[in-house]
Amino acid sequence: MDSINLVESFSEFKEFKNIDREMMMRILEDVFRSMLIKKYGSDDNFDVIVNIDKGDLEIWHNREIVEDDEVEDPSSQIALSEAIKIEPDFEVGEEVSEPIKIKDFGRREILSIRQNLVSKILEYEKDNVYQKYKEKVGEIITGEVYQAWRREILVLDDEGIELILPKSEMIPTDFYKKGDTLRAVVLKVEMRNGTPYIILSRTSEIFLQRLFEGEVPEVYDGLITIRRIVREPGQRAKIAVESYDDRIDPVGACVGMKGSRIHGIVRELRNENIDVINYTNNPTLFISRSLSPAKISSIQLDEEHKRAEVFMKPDQVSLAIGKGGFNIKLAGRLTGYEIDVYRDTDVDSEDVDLQEFTDEIDQWVIDQLHNIGCDTAKSVLALSAEEIANRADLEMETVQEVIRILKAEFE
Repeated sequence: MDSINLVESFSEFKEFKNIDREMMMRILEDVFRSMLIKKYGSDDNFDVIVNIDKGDLEIWHNREIVEDDEVEDPSSQIALSEAIKIEPDFEVGEEVSEPIKIKDFGRREILSIRQNLVSKILEYEKDNVYQKYKEKVGEIITGEVYQAWRREILVLDDEGIELILPKSEMIPTDFYKKGDTLRAVVLKVEMRNGTPYIILSRTSEIFLQRLFEGEVPEVYDGLITIRRIVREPGQRAKIAVESYDDRIDPVGACVGMKGSRIHGIVRELRNENIDVINYTNNPTLFISRSLSPAKISSIQLDEEHKRAEVFMKPDQVSLAIGKGGFNIKLAGRLTGYEIDVYRDTDVDSEDVDLQEFTDEIDQWVIDQLHNIGCDTAKSVLALSAEEIANRADLEMETVQEVIRILKAEFE
């Protein structure tokens, strides 16, 4: 009998990589049964046999043989005179199976079948991709950059599924070109106009958590628990960890010998500084640890309004605030307190940290003064203008202007 060579007739099938054999056979059978219902009014008396391996499909019409004048339903019955044309030995009451030839279908019906097949397979493949990645939300995937646009990057996974990494979910210093390999976490999956839209992220706290799980076996095994994570992507991150096993040092385990475990994570995050902190239910101690590397003298808490007044030596204030204010900002988000930093009046109420003068003195000048051991206003004023100019390699005019600004602070 005639058969349909699916591989040749429907070449699009080769492109569908996410459909298994059984599902492909089921789709094919459903499409042809729909066509049979449309043509014959019912598919009850038909067998549709699909062989994906050989690329064949056969349709058999099964009917009961009755006397010539007793045919009531041509779909389920066949006259004896017609049956013996197929096989001379047939008798009344027997069942005859007759192949349906492809030429029995019109050109328009064949085209309709083809369109329905492609449509159903595309629909199934999209739903399959959606369900697959719905289960992967929160997991890290590795993909290859296929196209880099201004606002987003198109990434292909190892099965050729399209993923999107928006600019807003990239670390500011990320730069990718076509062919590059990147790692990101699956942030969310949406259906837009019937098409799955898989969004990746490299700025999510979950991405950092998954990286720690990959690098630190104790975290993956649950021996160390990550309690909280806060990030300023590409700049700084703080992660609070704890262990219920007193024999395990959670911070030491996460950092590794000489930073061996955390170095890989830092590189992946474009040299983002990561502070690993021991979690505690004691808010005073937790705030003190969260402001690391600054050392705290004392803390006054307002539990009702979730505010904390932190006092420290003048030379520690700039460390607590951090470059760009990221350290104190992240400490506040990590602890849940609004933190205000004050110079400790018991140390030297009249001395002022040089970082307090950044609105009047250029940062590069302050950095030069730091290099010669001058962190406060009085430490600078204790030196002569000539000594400062020589040791800090500054112009005399610049030194005199700095001295004038610092002296004005104490007048």
